[in-house]
Amino acid sequence: MALPKLNTPTYELEVPSTDEKIKYRPFLVKEEKILMMAMETEENKQTIQAVKDIVHSCTFEKLDVANLPMFDIEYIFLNIRAKSVGETSKLKVLCQDDGKTYADLEVNLNEVKVQVDEDHTNKIELSEDMGMIMTYPTLESFIDLGLTNITPANMLDVIGGCILQIYEEKGEKVYDPKDQTKKELEEFLESFTTQQFQDVQKFFDTMPKLKYEVQVTNPKTKKKNKIVLQGLNDFFV
Repeated sequence: MALPKLNTPTYELEVPSTDEKIKYRPFLVKEEKILMMAMETEENKQTIQAVKDIVHSCTFEKLDVANLPMFDIEYIFLNIRAKSVGETSKLKVLCQDDGKTYADLEVNLNEVKVQVDEDHTNKIELSEDMGMIMTYPTLESFIDLGLTNITPANMLDVIGGCILQIYEEKGEKVYDPKDQTKKELEEFLESFTTQQFQDVQKFFDTMPKLKYEVQVTNPKTKKKNKIVLQGLNDFFV
């Protein structure tokens, strides 16, 4: 006789970038096993792929996971993880007042939200008649580039992958980056002035992020420290 099937609870959340309501379920033992195996390899690409697969399965394959912004994926996965193995994450965080003492911190994952700076915009004015419209890094772009974070070393690749369009003459001429070669995009970006590049970097610095701010007391100095957790990795170290 076949064994009975277990009922898996279903929950609902809003996708931060679209406000679309979706249903999701906790991950199962077989899915957690895949994630743990990927993390044990210490290969970031495998871990990102495992997160992608879990989000895809646990949202009942209703989302275009590959093309969602990274902050959407991180937020959805955080909620899946909270319903799967517990809504509290226990961390050790470094106190900045002495730079060597760690404090214990418990984070209620239900309180963690995607936050965006008030002055954030995806339109970058390069000059009076030229600019760019940006889009956000996706999980697929991170897998393709083998990335986990945006750094000075990979910044040009990330920027090139996030340009939605380049326009001139206030939009009368529009260029699709997909029609350009990688070399052409690199040469275009390398021709920026320092100020123009800083304006582009500001887009990434202020874009929506999984973020949580809290104060902890250094157990040795007794001084209060402001701790900012940002990005999925910070909540599970």
